[in-house]
Amino acid sequence: MKKILIDAFVPYIGDIFDGVARTEVIQPEDFTPEAVADADALIVRTRTRCDAPLLEGSAVTFVGTATIGTDHFNLPWLASRGIEAVNAPGCNAPAVAQYVLASIYALVPEPEGLTVGVVGVGHVGRIVARWCEALGMNVLCCDPPRAEAEGPAGFVALDEIARRADIITFHTPHTKAPAPYPSHHLADEAFFASLQRTPLIINAARGPVVDNAALLRAMDAKRVSGCVIDCWEGEPAVSPELLARADIATPHIAGYSRQGKMRATQAVVNALLRHLGSEKVMDLGAPAPDAPAPSKEAVTASYNPFDDMAAMRAAALPADSAGGYPVLPPEVFERLRNHYSLREEVGA
Repeated sequence: MKKILIDAFVPYIGDIFDGVARTEVIQPEDFTPEAVADADALIVRTRTRCDAPLLEGSAVTFVGTATIGTDHFNLPWLASRGIEAVNAPGCNAPAVAQYVLASIYALVPEPEGLTVGVVGVGHVGRIVARWCEALGMNVLCCDPPRAEAEGPAGFVALDEIARRADIITFHTPHTKAPAPYPSHHLADEAFFASLQRTPLIINAARGPVVDNAALLRAMDAKRVSGCVIDCWEGEPAVSPELLARADIATPHIAGYSRQGKMRATQAVVNALLRHLGSEKVMDLGAPAPDAPAPSKEAVTASYNPFDDMAAMRAAALPADSAGGYPVLPPEVFERLRNHYSLREEVGA
């Protein structure tokens, strides 16, 4: 019988693989070359890099991540070895939109009439843009890959967002050159220097999309009015100064809703069941991620990001000599994520 290794923090697996494969639930740090050598499939999260150092010489033919992102997958190498790689695009899009809108309302109680620049208009960005517009904000969408594929109507360049936006929220994957539109340090020194309206900056995408050092310098120069950081450059190690100075700081939990986790597990499990030739289908009853825009009152009642910020800052160690800012150890950042109490999506 095939063997599946499953990250202990992927919820809702249950007994779906009974009679199909043997399962073993392990801690994220226990995904080692020795552990995976005789496995046929892995179900992981973002902290498990699936590449040659882990998988070379193993029996693995399937890797699934119960997340949107695939930064931790070496996709060309996996394809070259015939290993099927699956993620869960869009699974937590409503939860991230909930986080973004709740953060906006927490810092800008009356954003109606302001201009929001949405950078990256995929699964998450589409919902953010739609909800912001329905709630009375003006929306500018920047997505060069979509503009190239669909035509420029409805899209603007990043420099226009830098000129016109009062709030800028990032929702791109993390890519580097030679990708056609690399997003690494998309918000860099030059970007911050070009800002004209001292916007609020929100990063609930991937940490390295925003150059954290450049953001701190922009804060010093008062080029931005504030920032919301859920995704950190270098995480699980995070900048002590940015942790202390961000208006909202959270431990990469923007997408951590109960419904989002259900969608993610369901997507990856069903892909693996198909891979194994099983006719079983998991149906956890999660709503489709296309809910109508909620009211302002529903958003603010559903989630308070200051609670998560308070927990994160309370977990930091006292200031060390390096700048005088409290330090959050990487293992504490991981613990906050791994043991997060999943919230209900707005309207759920």
